Amino acid sequence: MNKWKFAFFALAGTVLFAILLVVYLATRPVDGVNLAESSDGENKVKGNVLVVQTTTKELESISKKYLKDASKGSPLPLDFTIDDDIELRSTLTVFYTEIPISMNFDPIVDKKGNIILKQTGMNVGLLNIPPETAMKIMRDSLEFPSFITINPNKAEIYIDLSLINIASGSRIKAKELDLPNDKILLEVIVPGE
Repeated sequence: MNKWKFAFFALAGTVLFAILLVVYLATRPVDGVNLAESSDGENKVKGNVLVVQTTTKELESISKKYLKDASKGSPLPLDFTIDDDIELRSTLTVFYTEIPISMNFDPIVDKKGNIILKQTGMNVGLLNIPPETAMKIMRDSLEFPSFITINPNKAEIYIDLSLINIASGSRIKAKELDLPNDKILLEVIVPGE
């Protein structure tokens, strides 16, 4: 066999191996995610409670500011809009090609006042990738603040509002997130004397 045939088959084998490796890594089972459990004492903060009503556009603006502050000045790896649902947008670079990713979520308020974003839709370019795999790729390739936990197994994102730093030791809890009716209620707990 001459050297050009050998080089061709070696190159073809390397490319095939790289494609199979990417497919394997993208489709292997995802690891479990452990959410930080807060104690009952942490959940019952003493202080004065202010109930704040806001709109989806104001919540979007506030959320972007806190994400920017939490990312310590580095550019955000994703963009999002809040309308009738929450849409996250980002890009994934594969073989020097940017692939757009967009995911839609419905927000749910849990009993602790934190937010769970339950996935309702997804687009990864023109690819048909399972939601769990897309969320695993997003979790592994993007840097998120400590108060955001990606859980690919449940196709959800957990936002622990108690970990967000607010001035003077204040804390925030979500009360109601009714995006289609543009009604968002938040509790701001200001420590008492």
